[in-house]
Amino acid sequence: MKQRPIIIVTGTSGSGKTTALAAFEDAGFYCIDNMPIQVVPHFLRTPPPVSEEDDTAGWVLGMDLRDKSLLHHYGTLMADLDRQGYLIKTVFLDADEQVLLRRYNQTRRHHPLGRRGSLLDAIREEKRELRPLRDAAAYSIDTSRYSIHELKFAILNIARRHTAITGMAINVVSFGFKHGNPAEADLMMDVRFLANPYFVPELKALDGESLEVQQFVLKDPETQMFLDAYLKLLDHLIPLYEKEGKAYLTIAIGCTGGRHRSVVIAQKIFDHIQRTQPTVRLIHRDIQLT
Repeated sequence: MKQRPIIIVTGTSGSGKTTALAAFEDAGFYCIDNMPIQVVPHFLRTPPPVSEEDDTAGWVLGMDLRDKSLLHHYGTLMADLDRQGYLIKTVFLDADEQVLLRRYNQTRRHHPLGRRGSLLDAIREEKRELRPLRDAAAYSIDTSRYSIHELKFAILNIARRHTAITGMAINVVSFGFKHGNPAEADLMMDVRFLANPYFVPELKALDGESLEVQQFVLKDPETQMFLDAYLKLLDHLIPLYEKEGKAYLTIAIGCTGGRHRSVVIAQKIFDHIQRTQPTVRLIHRDIQLT
């Protein structure tokens, strides 16, 4: 049986480890958070049962300074697993001090080192203690300017490097320019030239998933001309990206707020691509924002 990879997710508190674990789980990994590091060798000797038919991609273990023995045993564990032939990688997440402070103030969670002084002192101390893990990590991600969806994209892209899934993963994302461009976009299309349902009183409060807004956007001849041309372009480009060996492709469709036009167009693009590409995902990033 082919050996499944082991991925350690670690980093500073508040940097997005929970989101990262959820993304790995979406990619087919078996995820366990806050496993004591001294338990890992025992876990690997008797992991959850899988078979050749099981599509579990591998194991993802979330570790951080909630485990007070992490730093003392981490280097020894990595060396032992490497000697035993395990395929093991570390993903380290971090963020700027001010971003971490804001996130903690929003969630009101207790910092693992919170008893060592102020919250800022705890954040700085944690960064200092975790520096050796960050420096040794195979993947290091600064999540300061990432939305939850953008972080998930980044993690899914890492996950695909360690799975046997064939074909290019395609993400179709609707977004609003006023909320910022998606950091992971490979192809970005601005559809603000289309008629805007926002200025129609009975449509303003709806979003692009409603039939009324879809009919309004799609009945415009300009919309149909655009879709015909853009879908033909994608039909030409996607095989070329696959041939080049690209593991993932993010197609971002933007309007002003990300609630109306971009949602409708992204859905049509997703429906079109899904006919030939089973690994396409649709995300409406800003549909709930105002």
